[in-house]
Amino acid sequence: MRVIISGAGQVGYGIAERLAMESNEVTVIDSNPELVQRVRDTLDARGVHGHGSHPDVLAQAGAREADMLIAVTQVDEVNMIACQVAHSIFNIPTRIARIRAQSYLKSEWSDLFARDHLPIDVIISPEVEVGDLILQRMAYPGALDLVSFDDDQVLVITVAVTEDCAIIDTPLMQLTDLFPNLEATVMGVRRDGNMLALKSDDFLMSGDEAIVAVGRSQVNRVLAMFGKDAPFPSKVVIGGAGNVGQYVARKLEELGEGISVRLIENNRETAQRAAETLKDAIVVYGDGLHEDIMHEVSIQNAQMYLGLTNDDETNILSSVLASELGNATTIALVNQPQYPRFARRLGVDAFLNPRTVTVSKILRHVRRGRIRGVYTLYNGAAELLEAEALETSPLVGKPLKDFDFGTGVRIGAIIRGRKMIVPTGQTRVEAGDLVIVFALADAVRQVEQMFRVSIDFF
Repeated sequence: MRVIISGAGQVGYGIAERLAMESNEVTVIDSNPELVQRVRDTLDARGVHGHGSHPDVLAQAGAREADMLIAVTQVDEVNMIACQVAHSIFNIPTRIARIRAQSYLKSEWSDLFARDHLPIDVIISPEVEVGDLILQRMAYPGALDLVSFDDDQVLVITVAVTEDCAIIDTPLMQLTDLFPNLEATVMGVRRDGNMLALKSDDFLMSGDEAIVAVGRSQVNRVLAMFGKDAPFPSKVVIGGAGNVGQYVARKLEELGEGISVRLIENNRETAQRAAETLKDAIVVYGDGLHEDIMHEVSIQNAQMYLGLTNDDETNILSSVLASELGNATTIALVNQPQYPRFARRLGVDAFLNPRTVTVSKILRHVRRGRIRGVYTLYNGAAELLEAEALETSPLVGKPLKDFDFGTGVRIGAIIRGRKMIVPTGQTRVEAGDLVIVFALADAVRQVEQMFRVSIDFF
């Protein structure tokens, strides 16, 4: 597949990196020559210097033969015009744009992106995607990570395995005996820095981070098995009143369940704007790294602290301070992939990488075949995929025990109609089933082949 990516920043580079690894023909456009050179030097991809909305630059990038344009520059209007030019002049079939300004996304203006106006097939809003994931994470504070695919029936959670875990050193095949009617499958672990796909005779060890597929109704039960169950927080402090912070605060207000929300913002204009926009939340102007400001928002009584500024170091250090001054569960936005490795040792409970969230969302629309959902784990070391099984899939019709998955793949759940099936060796996948799969990075192509169609999706 031929893909043009407009924008070589963190998101654009991340998408190009993944697509190039999968043998797609990738061309990246950027107006910054240093970013273009980085693409040329480090990826198996072309780099073109220029503006992605200019017809001559798109032509140089191969727009006449392209299957898809992904416009992810920092400027919404450039992304929108790039999609318009791609449609009107080059007839590129699929156009994806990152749009951050919430004004464009209001339902009353939805006709703006119709085919006869601004023809954009898929709109990605990082603030909305990250904000929604934070809200999901808040519902299950004991999870290190959480993924909800579009079927909305199965979640995949990452949980720390500690000495007090009830299922430590227990073969995974025995879990259903110990916990009757359990709708959960341990698919893999991160152990000593390495990702592993597990089999039914494997077991968990203290220090692991387990990746578990679980029916939505049993998430709290599974977290309790790991000793990590906790209620939805009623007192929340948010560090940062920017787009993400305001979005989360506004959604918490809309829940209408008496949740106390307080925000800290060190930019006076942003703090004023947030105070005028939000109805019930309290906005405090100050620095979340100062102990007196933390006391002013009553961090000692908070059940959760969210570090949502644009600065990784501030998010990490303010989360550490929140932990020291109280008992709040902490979640920090962190863009640098190397930070969580040491920040967790400082006491930060969970992390979200906005780039990973956005890249995963976009990759869902790029995959071949019937791969409906994709989420990247641990900076690309593994992926979670939600795939639809078609008649042509080699997986359909035979017991799972007869299919050679190799060492890097584990089936976590099968959704048939409105029912979740916990897979065993005797389970047969049927056409139309949705299958949740855990795959190490070098096994992703194998998974795509399992769900291949007779002709390319594009």
